[in-house]
Amino acid sequence: MSSLFTRSESPRIIFNRTIDEAILIGINSIFIVAIVSTFIGAVTCVQVAYNLNNALIPRSTIGFMVREMTILELAPTITSIVLAGKVGSSIAGGLGTMQITEQVDALEVMGINSSSYLVLPKVIAALFMFPLLVIISMFLSIGGGFVAGTLSGALTSQEYITGIREDFIPYNIVFALIKSIVFAFLISSISSFRGYFTSGGALEVGAASTTAVTNGVIAVLIADFILAQLLL
Repeated sequence: MSSLFTRSESPRIIFNRTIDEAILIGINSIFIVAIVSTFIGAVTCVQVAYNLNNALIPRSTIGFMVREMTILELAPTITSIVLAGKVGSSIAGGLGTMQITEQVDALEVMGINSSSYLVLPKVIAALFMFPLLVIISMFLSIGGGFVAGTLSGALTSQEYITGIREDFIPYNIVFALIKSIVFAFLISSISSFRGYFTSGGALEVGAASTTAVTNGVIAVLIADFILAQLLL
């Protein structure tokens, strides 16, 4: 990490590289995040409705529980785990391929700090794009629950809207965004580390990608527990 800021490239180059990485990390991941989030919200709503069969509990509680589960856990954590697989493997594979084909050595020979030029934009782009993807995930997950709940007849649209507006705590949004930033740093840095220090051939690149995804998911789950203990 310290090498990212020693002999760093000019801010203009870092900015342009960060924009390119933001497109790869964020824009290209919107589709998979949208699909996963929508169906997670739908399934959550249906399963909560299935278990909530007490006549004394208002049906609006379904919307309330979907909102709380989505904001506190499902949107930031599941989205980050999905991105650990997609983005983490891409980062590790790309850097690993550059390492074994000696492109990284070529950058060093040209006088370019390869870690700053290659890794720093990925980390910065992840820190900006992960929270945006989590926000999109929140909206789509709650929307998926609305569609599933109303179409299945589990509750009316008015009951669902009443539930998602009930006892709303704005801090939960802040907590989810803090988690997404921490997860972004962990996934991007771990994947970059695994890819940057790859040696060998094509088999080692595949192993580095697999290790990056595994380590990234484990780091996300551990950080999820720690942040919940510290911030809630």
